[in-house]
Amino acid sequence: MRVAVIGGGPGGLYAAALLKRLDPARQVTVWERGAPDETFGFGVVLSDETLGGIAHADPVVHRALQDEFVRWDDIDIVHRGRTLTSGGHGFAALGRRRLLQLLHERCAALGVRLRFRTPAPPAAELAASHDLVIAADGVHSLTRQAHADAFGPRVTTHRCRYIWLAAGFAFDAFRFEIVETEHGVMQLHGYPYAPDASTVVIEMREEVWRAAGLDGCDEQQSTDRCAKFFADALGGRPLRSHNSAWTAFRTVVNERWSHGNTVLLGDAAHTAHFSIGSGTKLAVEDALALAACVGEQPDLSSALAAYEAERRPVVESTQRAAAASLRWFEELGTYLDQPPRQFAFNLLTRSRRVTHGNLRLRDPAFTDSVERAFGCPPATPPMFTPLRLRGLELRNRVVVSPMDMYSAVDGVPGDFHLVHLGARALGGAGLVMTEMVCVSAEGRITPGCAGLYTQEQASAWRRITDFVHDQAPGTAIGVQLGHSGRKGSTKLMWDGIDEPLPQGNWPLAAASPLPYRPGVNQIPHELNRSGLTEIREQFASAARAAVRSGFDLLELHCAHGYLLSGFLSPLTNRRTDAYGGLLENRLRFPLEVFDAVRAIWPDDRPMTVRISATDWARGGTTGADAVEIARAFAAHGADAIDVSTGQVVPGEQPEYGRSYQTPYADRIRNTLSVPVIAVGAISSWDDVNSLLLAGRADLCALARPHLYDPHWTLHAAAEQSYSGPAAPWPLPYLAGSRPPPTGRTDAPKPRLSLR
Repeated sequence: MRVAVIGGGPGGLYAAALLKRLDPARQVTVWERGAPDETFGFGVVLSDETLGGIAHADPVVHRALQDEFVRWDDIDIVHRGRTLTSGGHGFAALGRRRLLQLLHERCAALGVRLRFRTPAPPAAELAASHDLVIAADGVHSLTRQAHADAFGPRVTTHRCRYIWLAAGFAFDAFRFEIVETEHGVMQLHGYPYAPDASTVVIEMREEVWRAAGLDGCDEQQSTDRCAKFFADALGGRPLRSHNSAWTAFRTVVNERWSHGNTVLLGDAAHTAHFSIGSGTKLAVEDALALAACVGEQPDLSSALAAYEAERRPVVESTQRAAAASLRWFEELGTYLDQPPRQFAFNLLTRSRRVTHGNLRLRDPAFTDSVERAFGCPPATPPMFTPLRLRGLELRNRVVVSPMDMYSAVDGVPGDFHLVHLGARALGGAGLVMTEMVCVSAEGRITPGCAGLYTQEQASAWRRITDFVHDQAPGTAIGVQLGHSGRKGSTKLMWDGIDEPLPQGNWPLAAASPLPYRPGVNQIPHELNRSGLTEIREQFASAARAAVRSGFDLLELHCAHGYLLSGFLSPLTNRRTDAYGGLLENRLRFPLEVFDAVRAIWPDDRPMTVRISATDWARGGTTGADAVEIARAFAAHGADAIDVSTGQVVPGEQPEYGRSYQTPYADRIRNTLSVPVIAVGAISSWDDVNSLLLAGRADLCALARPHLYDPHWTLHAAAEQSYSGPAAPWPLPYLAGSRPPPTGRTDAPKPRLSLR
């Protein structure tokens, strides 16, 4: 096999070394356009997991790295003159030049041909003369650009500028330092990579960079000015540069990683923001996987497919974490007023890979101090602290999220709803929400949707609220009122979601005469003034019925493309009157409805509003719009904003992942100081505790976990050894408040050692 490697960075070099080591008969050549000691950056951080893979694949390289590493455990967070330290994290770093030197030596010893100061021939040319071409040519990969039609790249440029510099001393911890200048917020990311040297990355928003005049500075001027901005962190010492330049981070994603016998590796295939220290790590792990797959698979095509299948899920998970970290630093200014310990915890858990649970394992004392500052009583997890909204005190922070059950008859909730909602109330949640309860028959999504527009329905709901209040005292029950708009008159979910009824359809109404799916769903009629008035009164009438039904909280559904959401989104509201156009006009009718309901709903009972904070579609609602929408509802008396996303247009492209909607709730809460409910792929009690302690949410709504386990909250309490007042077991269930015993898996420990 003849192998060509384009790019002499750590990933390309290590792939070359491994392929040659696994089969010395292979002819492996690396092309690197720079000199052997020419590189960007200064230090490289590798994880224990990556080092374990290196140790298994090439003990020689592993031993060399072990001799060079600088190791430390602490992270220092410096914010407004105060330093908070968290320990137990475990880092290992070395100089990037030294890493390249070690890999050069290893490649040379194995017989890899290294061609420095030599641009590689085009990948297509190499592919014709080699069996395998590895494109490890970085974020600006010419190979990827030349074959963009095959790889399908998407490159996103982000909002911060950063520069790689170095200090002539070793920080004693990984250091995050934030300074607030007259130009705006700047941050330093620093870590040691040698006994006498540290990497220093300076980062700030583009507008801050320009306001500070750094866009007009040369390399030395930038270096000197950064040293002045962070003189306290550096102890007045200078910074140094090496081909350092300001740049904006680019996230690279490719639909495919291989094309014929050419394969992408490292930054050419994918990038992840430097704030989670993953670039070199991912490239080295790519090299390990590619070499293994080439050796294991019967042919090259199978090997490249196996390589991508193995690495893509890992890379995508890392990119999601890196994106969360990147966005956190982009929005750093919104967190500056958080209490010091909450700010530190928020920073440490920003990527969602570090959580309350594993931070407690790493540094119990630090985590205890964060909990005390949050207000947790002794031995009380954050999720079991109370929250007051007006006259309603929720005993814990867990919400059973609204979930359509499609099981009502003529809008009347029956025995199913009593058991469904009653079971979740007995299960310990602080607040149990109904499904979207429709304000009219024409406002239903399906024939199975529940309503609150007849006395029979109100009486049926009263039966349910009475059960919750009598049998699960301390649990609150809330009603979500809504109107389907253009998404109504469809089949039950399991018969065909969003598909129109085969017969018996009812007319639809919406902000504009736009069908949900052209050619599939019916065209709604555009509401005129009298229609708007009628629907507003339907909401008001339903609110009166909700009072009689005994609900503790009322939520107005302005999300997911239903009627009120349809007014808010520019994709579904094309009106030219006072209810369309600018956001303030699109807000007008939802706010009129809110005001009408708030006027009826008792003053001591809270009202919340669920919104779609983004449409996940070009030209739709954005995160910035969501802040303004939340601001408007809060100004009209909303006690909390329930922050969901999407489901507004069928062509949406959500960025799914764990807690993927939480950043929108976080932004609203920390911009407006308005309580928020986070919802969406929150599945573990560890995530709930983390979101609360970090100040990203005030309540956490969980849906599917409560379908899987109606007693999710009580089980979360038991698993955390909590038995306090925020999660009381119903007396008939008290005997089951501990996990049942299982068979023994341990064996008697040996006492004697015979020789």
